[in-house]
Amino acid sequence: MDAKILVIEDEEAINDCICMSLRATGYEVSSFLDGDEASASLENRHDYNCAVVDIMLPGKDGFELLPELGSYDIPVIFLTARGELQDKVRGLTGGAEDYMVKPFEMLELLVRIDKILKRRGTLQAEIAIGDVVIDRERRVVTKAGQEVPLKPMEFDCLMMLVRNRNKALTRSQLLGALWGMEFEGETRTVDAHISRIRRKLGFEDVIKTIPRIGYRLEM
Repeated sequence: MDAKILVIEDEEAINDCICMSLRATGYEVSSFLDGDEASASLENRHDYNCAVVDIMLPGKDGFELLPELGSYDIPVIFLTARGELQDKVRGLTGGAEDYMVKPFEMLELLVRIDKILKRRGTLQAEIAIGDVVIDRERRVVTKAGQEVPLKPMEFDCLMMLVRNRNKALTRSQLLGALWGMEFEGETRTVDAHISRIRRKLGFEDVIKTIPRIGYRLEM
C-alpha cells in the first residue's frame, strides 16, 4: 500500500511542487494551505504516514499543529524559512522528527521522508527485480550479488520508476520530481539517465519506452 503524506504549506507554488514530486514518487498526498483547515480535517482523516509542515501558516501555525499531529502518531518534518536555532530546538524537542530550512532540495526532502517511513516500517527495506536487489536504506544496488555503482540521480530515477511500477511516467514528471523544476527542452537528460540504468542493470526489457510519453518499469 502506498504511504500517505500530508502537506501543510501556505505558499501555493511550493505546495504544488512538493505534491507533484511526492505523487510522481508514488505517494498518496493530501495538502492544505491553511493551518485551521488542516486541523479540522484531522478529525475525519488521520491515517497519514508522515506530514510535511510549514511553521508560518494562516490560522494555526506549525508549532500549534505539532501536538495534534502527534496525538495521531503522525511523524512531522518541519519545512520552513525559520532557521533560527531556537526554532529548531523548539520544533525537535516538541516532537518533530526532522527540521528542514528553505530553500531546500526536493531530493533531500524525499530522502528524509523515506528514512522516516523506513524507520517506522512503512517501506520495504529491499526490493528484488529478477537478480537485481535494491537496498533503499543503504542506497545500494546489486546484480547477481555484485554491487552495481549508480550515481545518486540514477538511483533516485530508478526508485521513482520502481515506486510507480507498471505505470507510465512522463519525462516532465521525472524532471520535475528529480530536479525540482522544469528543464524545458532538456528531456534528453532523462533519456540519458534511463539509458545508463538499463545498461548497468540489464533492464532493457524491464524499463519500457512509452512512445511520445516517457517510461514504465514492469515487474
